[in-house]
Amino acid sequence: MGKKKIQDEQEVIRWFEEGKTYQWMIDKYKEKYGIDTVASMWGNFRRRRGLDRRIVRDDDLIPWFVNEEHRWAYPLAMLRAEARRRAGKELTDLDKSRLGNWLEMLKEENAVVHYDPETEEGFHYVPRQPGDDDLIHRPARKTTPRPNADKE
Repeated sequence: MGKKKIQDEQEVIRWFEEGKTYQWMIDKYKEKYGIDTVASMWGNFRRRRGLDRRIVRDDDLIPWFVNEEHRWAYPLAMLRAEARRRAGKELTDLDKSRLGNWLEMLKEENAVVHYDPETEEGFHYVPRQPGDDDLIHRPARKTTPRPNADKE
Protein backbone atom coordinates (compact mmCIF):
# COMPACT_ATOMS: atom_id res chain seq x y z
CA MET A 1 0.00 0.00 0.00
CA GLY A 2 1.29 3.47 -0.89
CA LYS A 3 2.25 6.23 1.51
CA LYS A 4 -0.75 7.91 3.12
CA LYS A 5 -1.22 11.40 1.68
CA ILE A 6 -3.58 12.82 4.29
CA GLN A 7 -1.42 14.08 7.12
CA ASP A 8 -4.11 15.22 9.57
CA GLU A 9 -7.60 13.80 9.13
CA GLN A 10 -9.17 16.13 11.71
CA GLU A 11 -7.80 19.12 9.82
CA VAL A 12 -9.36 17.84 6.59
CA ILE A 13 -12.70 17.12 8.27
CA ARG A 14 -12.67 20.71 9.59
CA TRP A 15 -12.03 21.98 6.05
CA PHE A 16 -15.06 20.05 4.80
CA GLU A 17 -17.16 21.46 7.64
CA GLU A 18 -15.95 24.97 6.69
CA GLY A 19 -17.01 24.38 3.08
CA LYS A 20 -13.54 24.58 1.56
CA THR A 21 -13.43 23.63 -2.12
CA TYR A 22 -11.46 20.70 -3.47
CA GLN A 23 -9.24 23.15 -5.35
CA TRP A 24 -8.56 25.03 -2.12
CA MET A 25 -7.59 21.73 -0.44
CA ILE A 26 -5.34 20.78 -3.36
CA ASP A 27 -3.58 24.15 -3.20
CA LYS A 28 -3.32 24.13 0.61
CA TYR A 29 -1.81 20.62 0.70
CA LYS A 30 0.79 21.56 -1.90
CA GLU A 31 1.65 24.75 0.03
CA LYS A 32 1.59 23.26 3.55
CA TYR A 33 2.91 19.74 3.01
CA GLY A 34 4.46 19.77 -0.48
CA ILE A 35 2.08 16.96 -1.45
CA ASP A 36 0.29 16.86 -4.81
CA THR A 37 -3.34 15.72 -4.59
CA VAL A 38 -6.32 15.54 -6.93
CA ALA A 39 -10.02 16.29 -6.46
CA SER A 40 -11.02 12.62 -6.56
CA MET A 41 -8.82 11.91 -3.51
CA TRP A 42 -10.75 14.50 -1.50
CA GLY A 43 -14.09 13.20 -2.78
CA ASN A 44 -13.14 9.65 -1.82
CA PHE A 45 -12.10 10.81 1.65
CA ARG A 46 -15.46 12.59 2.08
CA ARG A 47 -17.38 9.49 1.01
CA ARG A 48 -15.34 7.07 3.19
CA ARG A 49 -15.83 9.28 6.26
CA GLY A 50 -19.56 9.70 5.63
CA LEU A 51 -19.31 13.49 5.33
CA ASP A 52 -22.07 15.45 3.62
CA ARG A 53 -21.94 15.85 -0.13
CA ARG A 54 -20.40 19.11 -1.21
CA ILE A 55 -22.88 19.60 -4.04
CA VAL A 56 -26.59 19.55 -3.40
CA ARG A 57 -28.36 17.51 -6.05
CA ASP A 58 -31.97 18.44 -6.55
CA ASP A 59 -33.30 16.69 -9.62
CA ASP A 60 -36.69 18.29 -9.05
CA LEU A 61 -35.16 21.73 -9.68
CA ILE A 62 -32.58 20.55 -12.23
CA PRO A 63 -34.16 17.53 -13.95
CA TRP A 64 -32.16 17.87 -17.17
CA PHE A 65 -28.88 16.56 -18.45
CA VAL A 66 -27.19 19.91 -19.09
CA ASN A 67 -24.82 20.21 -22.02
CA GLU A 68 -21.26 21.29 -21.20
CA GLU A 69 -21.67 24.65 -22.96
CA HIS A 70 -24.65 25.52 -20.75
CA ARG A 71 -23.27 24.47 -17.35
CA TRP A 72 -22.35 27.99 -16.24
CA ALA A 73 -25.54 29.73 -17.37
CA TYR A 74 -26.96 32.16 -14.83
CA PRO A 75 -30.40 30.48 -14.53
CA LEU A 76 -28.66 27.18 -13.73
CA ALA A 77 -26.42 28.87 -11.15
CA MET A 78 -29.52 30.32 -9.50
CA LEU A 79 -31.30 26.94 -9.52
CA ARG A 80 -28.23 25.45 -7.81
CA ALA A 81 -28.27 28.25 -5.22
CA GLU A 82 -31.98 27.65 -4.58
CA ALA A 83 -31.28 23.91 -4.20
CA ARG A 84 -28.62 24.70 -1.59
CA ARG A 85 -31.02 27.06 0.22
CA ARG A 86 -33.79 24.43 0.26
CA ALA A 87 -31.35 21.86 1.61
CA GLY A 88 -30.50 24.19 4.49
CA LYS A 89 -26.97 24.88 3.28
CA GLU A 90 -25.29 28.20 3.95
CA LEU A 91 -25.24 30.71 1.10
CA THR A 92 -22.77 33.56 0.76
CA ASP A 93 -24.19 37.05 1.17
CA LEU A 94 -23.65 37.59 -2.56
CA ASP A 95 -25.54 34.39 -3.44
CA LYS A 96 -28.38 35.34 -1.07
CA SER A 97 -28.68 38.73 -2.74
CA ARG A 98 -28.49 37.36 -6.28
CA LEU A 99 -30.98 34.60 -5.50
CA GLY A 100 -33.43 37.02 -3.90
CA ASN A 101 -33.27 39.36 -6.89
CA TRP A 102 -33.62 36.47 -9.33
CA LEU A 103 -36.63 34.99 -7.51
CA GLU A 104 -38.26 38.43 -7.46
CA MET A 105 -37.67 38.79 -11.22
CA LEU A 106 -39.32 35.41 -11.87
CA LYS A 107 -42.28 36.43 -9.72
CA GLU A 108 -42.67 39.85 -11.37
CA GLU A 109 -42.43 38.36 -14.86
CA ASN A 110 -44.62 35.36 -13.93
CA ALA A 111 -41.91 33.25 -15.57
CA VAL A 112 -40.21 29.90 -15.07
CA VAL A 113 -36.95 28.43 -16.32
CA HIS A 114 -37.04 26.23 -19.41
CA TYR A 115 -34.05 24.26 -20.75
CA ASP A 116 -33.65 23.45 -24.43
CA PRO A 117 -30.26 21.83 -25.12
CA GLU A 118 -30.71 22.36 -28.86
CA THR A 119 -30.45 26.14 -28.56
CA GLU A 120 -27.29 28.22 -28.21
CA GLU A 121 -28.38 29.75 -24.89
CA GLY A 122 -29.83 26.53 -23.48
CA PHE A 123 -31.78 28.18 -20.67
CA HIS A 124 -34.73 30.48 -21.29
CA TYR A 125 -37.40 32.22 -19.26
CA VAL A 126 -40.89 31.31 -20.42
CA PRO A 127 -44.33 32.40 -19.18
CA ARG A 128 -45.62 30.30 -16.30
CA GLN A 129 -48.23 27.80 -17.52
CA PRO A 130 -50.86 25.75 -15.70
CA GLY A 131 -48.99 22.92 -14.01
CA ASP A 132 -45.79 24.94 -13.48
CA ASP A 133 -45.70 24.58 -9.70
CA ASP A 134 -42.08 25.51 -9.05
CA LEU A 135 -39.31 27.60 -10.62
CA ILE A 136 -39.01 25.47 -13.75
CA HIS A 137 -41.12 24.24 -16.63
CA ARG A 138 -40.84 20.49 -16.02
CA PRO A 139 -39.81 18.28 -18.92
CA ALA A 140 -41.90 15.24 -19.80
CA ARG A 141 -39.18 13.12 -18.16
CA LYS A 142 -36.04 13.72 -16.15
CA THR A 143 -32.82 13.33 -18.09
CA THR A 144 -30.33 14.04 -15.32
CA PRO A 145 -27.67 11.31 -15.27
CA ARG A 146 -27.12 11.70 -11.52
CA PRO A 147 -30.39 11.78 -9.61
CA ASN A 148 -30.39 12.77 -5.97
CA ALA A 149 -29.31 9.59 -4.21
CA ASP A 150 -30.68 10.89 -0.92
CA LYS A 151 -34.26 10.66 -2.26
CA GLU A 152 -33.98 7.03 -3.29
